[in-house]
Formats: sequence, C-alpha cells, structure tokens
Amino acid sequence: MEQIATIVLPVFGIILVGYVIAWSGLFSTQTGDAISDFVFAIPIPMLLFQTMATAAFPGGAAWLLIWVAHFIGFTIIWIAGTQITRRIFKRDARAGVVGGTAAAYTNAFVLGIPLVVTAYGEEALAPISLIVAAQLPLLMVLSAVLIERALIIDGVEGAPVRSNIFVSVGRTAVSNPFIISIVLGLLWRLTGLPLPWLAAIIVDRIAEIAGTLALLALGLGLRKHGISGNAVAAIVLTFLKLVAMPAIALFVVLYIVPLPPIWAKVAVIVAACPSGNNVFVVAARFRTGEALASNTIILSTALSVLSMSIWLNVVELLI
Repeated sequence: MEQIATIVLPVFGIILVGYVIAWSGLFSTQTGDAISDFVFAIPIPMLLFQTMATAAFPGGAAWLLIWVAHFIGFTIIWIAGTQITRRIFKRDARAGVVGGTAAAYTNAFVLGIPLVVTAYGEEALAPISLIVAAQLPLLMVLSAVLIERALIIDGVEGAPVRSNIFVSVGRTAVSNPFIISIVLGLLWRLTGLPLPWLAAIIVDRIAEIAGTLALLALGLGLRKHGISGNAVAAIVLTFLKLVAMPAIALFVVLYIVPLPPIWAKVAVIVAACPSGNNVFVVAARFRTGEALASNTIILSTALSVLSMSIWLNVVELLI
C-alpha cells in the first residue's frame, strides 16, 4: 500500500496546486478551460502521434490477446457507465458519454506503469505499454464520435440532423486533432523510419507535459464546478471502475483469454487503476460533465490506494 500511496500522492499534489491557484484568484477558473483546450489541441495529439509512430508491438498474437482481455471489460463498463448516468441519474446524452468514459478509461500511464513495473519487474512493461498504446487513441476517437451523436440526441442548437450524422462524424474525424495525429503516426510507422532526432526531441518534450497540464486543469475545474450534485453519481462510477472492471478482467483472463501469468496480472491491475485524467480533458473540451468527470477521477484515485492493494493480493492468489 505504501508503494501505491507514493505513486498516487503526487497526482493529488498537482490537482491541489490547480485548485489553490483558482481559489487564490491568481488565475481565473476559465484558465482551466484554456489549459484543457491547449492539452486537447497540442500535447495529447503529440503523445498520440509518438505512440502510434514509435510504440513497440511484439510479434505473434500476444498484442491481440492483451487487447481482448482489456477491452472486453472496457466495453462492458463504458456501456454500463453511460446507461447508469443517463437512466438512473437522469443526465443528458453528453453527460452519459462522460460517465461512460469516467467508468472505463483507466489511468494506466501515470499510475499503472510505475505500479506494475514495481510489482512484477520489466516483464510487465510490454503488456501495459500495449494497453496504453491502444486505450488513449480509442478514447479520443470514440468520445469525439459519441459526443457528436449525443448533440443530436440532446437536441442541441446547431447540432446536425439525424440524417446527416455520418457526414457530421466524417467532418469531425477529418478535423479532430486526435484522429489526425493517429493517422499521421500510423503513416510514419509504415515508412519504417525513425523520427529525425530533432523532431523526436520536440515531440517527446511536448507530449510529456500532457499529463501534468491535464491534472492542473482538473484542479482548476474542480474549483469552478465543485462537487454538489455529482457525489452519488461519482461513487457509482467509481465502484464500476475500481471493483466491477477489474472483476471482469479477472474473469476474462481466468476463463476466456489465455495469457502468461504476468500478462494476466497486468491486465487485472490495469483495469483496477482509477479513472484517467484525460476524461476531464474530453469533458472540458466539449463543455459537458466536467464536474462529474473531476469528481469521479478524484474519488477513484483516492480509493485506489486501498482497492489496488486488494487486487494485487487477489491476483497473487488466483493467477
């Protein structure tokens, strides 16, 4: 538990810095929106390009199996989070998208990588890197498309009519910085060439600030949006993230997808990680569900100190 706390506490520290900045009046709470827009437009696309262009994928079917093991639970929990947010908490379709992403998107990069490498050694780096490489692009593409659909369902002024949904989604795809960066990264990968040294340094330095800036924006946003009206929903989404999703992952690796023991353990522990801060970036970008996203991220991160300790023991007993 001490190792987990050491990894989690800096995350809270950065969020607290953002909150204190907003509370002090040094910057307005709208600064958080500006930072989120910047992260959405520049650092995360750089990170996506870097991932798609340079990530190492092992041969054979190992990469496919770890993705299946992770994304079965990811899909089930995303749908559950969306429907619970909409049907039980009576939120609109856009908030439903945020609820689904908050319940399913896992903080594998900031928390997962240091934790599994500490627990299982360098052998754990390959499976978690594969999950990280696939999860962020999937989140950004799906959220962009589903928000477009949600605008129609909610009847937002200026939203495309249902008959034009595919045209609208297509326009979103060709103008979305995430999708553009993924495509460019894949195209560069096909060339088989390494990134030029200067380009590699620039991309790396911009990409590495994405996580920190997103956490600062989350803290600024928490001051702006608060907790009122979202606490119960955040508790339910946190349960889905910290309990239901790793339970599904455990069932999958035990009975459906054959994986080496270390890879199976990594699949469960990654599923048990709290909600990722990029959920707030998505919510802030589309100006919907920011409070729900920030509350779920903070609550799930706080409780993960205990829950992930439990799951580390569970996988040792069963896998």
